[in-house]
Amino acid sequence: MAPAVGIKRGSAATQTVALPPPDARLAVRDVLRSTIPSSSPPAEAPERAAAPAAAMEGFLCLEEIDGRRWSYVVDKGAAGKGKGRDAAAVSTGASVRAVPMQSPLPPAEEIMAFIRSYVVPEGFPDSVTPSYVPYMTWRALKHFFGGAMGVFTTRTLLSSVGVSQSKATPGAIAINWILKDGAGRVGKMLFARQGKKFDYDLKQNVAAVTSTSTRTPIYKAYARGENIGDVTAKGESVANIADLLGTGLSIFITKRNPSLVTSFAFLSCGYLLSSYREVRSVVLNTLNRARFTVAVDSFIKTGYVPSLKEGNSQETVFNPPWRHEPVAIGSRFGEAFEEPASFVAIRPLFEDERYMVTYNPTKDKVYALLKDQAKSDDILKAAFHAHVLLHFINASHARMLKQKQKQANSTRSDNYENLYSRNMDFLAHIAESCKIVSSSYGTFKKKAREQGWIMSESLLNPGKARLCQTRPQ
Repeated sequence: MAPAVGIKRGSAATQTVALPPPDARLAVRDVLRSTIPSSSPPAEAPERAAAPAAAMEGFLCLEEIDGRRWSYVVDKGAAGKGKGRDAAAVSTGASVRAVPMQSPLPPAEEIMAFIRSYVVPEGFPDSVTPSYVPYMTWRALKHFFGGAMGVFTTRTLLSSVGVSQSKATPGAIAINWILKDGAGRVGKMLFARQGKKFDYDLKQNVAAVTSTSTRTPIYKAYARGENIGDVTAKGESVANIADLLGTGLSIFITKRNPSLVTSFAFLSCGYLLSSYREVRSVVLNTLNRARFTVAVDSFIKTGYVPSLKEGNSQETVFNPPWRHEPVAIGSRFGEAFEEPASFVAIRPLFEDERYMVTYNPTKDKVYALLKDQAKSDDILKAAFHAHVLLHFINASHARMLKQKQKQANSTRSDNYENLYSRNMDFLAHIAESCKIVSSSYGTFKKKAREQGWIMSESLLNPGKARLCQTRPQ
């Protein structure tokens, strides 16, 4: 027999919602139907229960990022109102203030940290083997001498085809290197700082450095057994053959003196289309954020997890930086909580979990905060919980808007404000989502494995912030 969920609504009697067996689609639908009121005029919004005084004063929690800690405390000196979805007022009350637990880094260390972000992998030296340093040292020296040799080989090539050996020739070579080779190398170096993201989003192929960084993991996805070297060698061979054929074709075309703009535009369109179809054809069995979103949304709405081919085909490849991301994983405490009351209210719901999930109505975003003991499965569960809560929020908003449209113009504003304040109490949605997650997360993992998805490790790329369980001394 499925457990019953008791949901209190103000002074009304406790409403019991019987959850069905772990079918996420039916469970979410039934709970939403029971928690959204009818179109009758709503009663006064119930006042939220006051948090314990001891919890509301002073210290809230500790946060750690790369060994540096912050203490979050209640700041009662600031109060105000923010704007949520549909420009509804959101009372913030007392605010949250972050207090650093260590002194700021000296300027020299800040500069060194900035340089390290471009030349060594994240987590260095623990993230690589001991042989990485001598290998990269000799590799850097090889490229140093190779770059120097390139200048002389280019000069010799120009001389062999009849270019005058005047004093202006070395200057022309230098300008060519700066404009072409130098600019390309600088561009690669700029993208190198985002190297860890290439491990999670192999299909974001934005530049040559990305192609180089993601080529081996893509070949690995196609290799069966211990033939990754053979697959890589043959793949590079095909690419070199195609490159030589393209070079030969371009030489043949240029002898006919075609329009430079037209030819370049045609070839550029072919290059972009081929690159797009290349990354769209890749089928990966790991779950990054885009594929995880596709899988969870399908599970919530239909009860089924898409196959590898379906999940990869529905994955979003282009993610512009201005696009609003409704879910954030591994966020900082100050981003998720703008006032301490909501943190104190939901903290008991996650005492036995290694994460916390909340909704910030001001930013219209669901946040999953990770505790310092969180492992790979905890991160996966936190992301699953965040998407379930997002489904509750979106479904509730949709019903609110429908009821708003049905109301009369004379009473629409006041009634809708009360309706919004009562039903967009996201704390109730968080409590309801906890029930759904506890009964359906195991089913989701089982169905995902049956479809071929790897669930032992995820590529969700969470933030580095972790909530600590200790209190500052």
